[in-house]
Amino acid sequence: MTPARTDAVIELLDTRRLAYAEYGDPSGAPVFLFHGLPGSRLAWGLLPGNPFPPGLRIVAPDRPGYGRSDPNPRRTLLDWANDVTQLADALGIRTFAIVGVSGGGPGALACAWQTPERVTSVGVVACPAPTDAPGVFEGMSKTNRFFMKLAWRLPWLSALNVRFLASMIRRSPGRYIGTMKYKVHAVDKAILARSEIQEMLIQDFSEALRGGSQGMVDDINSNHGCPWGFRLDEINVNVHSWFCELDLSVPPPMGQYISDMISNCSAYRIPDAGHLWILEHVNEVLSKVAQIGEPQRAQ
Repeated sequence: MTPARTDAVIELLDTRRLAYAEYGDPSGAPVFLFHGLPGSRLAWGLLPGNPFPPGLRIVAPDRPGYGRSDPNPRRTLLDWANDVTQLADALGIRTFAIVGVSGGGPGALACAWQTPERVTSVGVVACPAPTDAPGVFEGMSKTNRFFMKLAWRLPWLSALNVRFLASMIRRSPGRYIGTMKYKVHAVDKAILARSEIQEMLIQDFSEALRGGSQGMVDDINSNHGCPWGFRLDEINVNVHSWFCELDLSVPPPMGQYISDMISNCSAYRIPDAGHLWILEHVNEVLSKVAQIGEPQRAQ
């Protein structure tokens, strides 16, 4: 475990509170690290060992409705990009890199589109593609496919379903983690079987949902229930995209679609790995994204 060096809250222009944690070198190159769905600012420090490369200042915010951040109901991906800009301003950070993991990936791409003058590079790991993109559901678990398509077609019913799911996780995060094994590949089941990973996820989910389900509801809607509000082919920031061959939650066609649509994208297709690959490779991803320079496309 790596305790947060800073665990604080700022007030945004609309008076909402936005929580964040900082890790690493306070004078290092800044990298914003976006959690998954659900998740919190504390997730990264709960990982076994020290996942942070030297020389980086890691800023990990709670998205609205998660952890200690106030909800922003019906927020869009571009609303989140505005919040990130305000957080960077409050911390005196002019330019920064971003890593978005799983459900945090679309928001990272939104920041790249909206504020290219501020974002030096972006990394997304197991990032879902827009729900209306062609062919991206191939290889996805039936559970995830159901939830994503429900959000697009019946958002009101999706919200009810997500609130019910969130209540289950809040009551018994350990039990929920036990059910995750039924929708993931064997390589992810092996990671979930590790006691230290189970404890990390229990603490992270408990913190993420401490204030209720609104964060999950809005993540599902902004990521899967409506158009993203920007075009991937208009992103000019250097992007690195990791997607795993055995990921049943966000299957390879999603990662391939994102890398094909973004001209300045280096794509890394990881063999023999699943959705939880990032839990053992945060250091590697942060190190790659923090490098400044022209990307080389890798397949």
